[in-house]
Amino acid sequence: MKHLIYICLFAMTSLGMTIPDSGVCVVEFNASFNSSNSVDWIDELSDCKGKRVDILTNPELQKEHKIVVPTVIVFNDGEEVERFQANIMMQLEVTKDEVQEAVDEIMMSAF
Repeated sequence: MKHLIYICLFAMTSLGMTIPDSGVCVVEFNASFNSSNSVDWIDELSDCKGKRVDILTNPELQKEHKIVVPTVIVFNDGEEVERFQANIMMQLEVTKDEVQEAVDEIMMSAF
């Protein structure tokens, strides 16, 4: 069985980046001052598109989604499905496998 790969599109507006409204997309929200705590596996996830958002250059998304850095959010058709937030040390404790499992559940629910 072939996996369906959804491509999420980010539109640039005068306010900055917007959240995709189609497909499955995993977005890491972080800030340049916390780059040492970025996840390095976002682009390795399958059956989804991975994106990174710097909240310093996109503060409207930080406010809209109530982001603490770093945060990983799984979106499906523009709707938040799963959220993984940092601990008090501004580090994510979620693993690639846990995020991939959330993506896989979305994909399986489509059948």
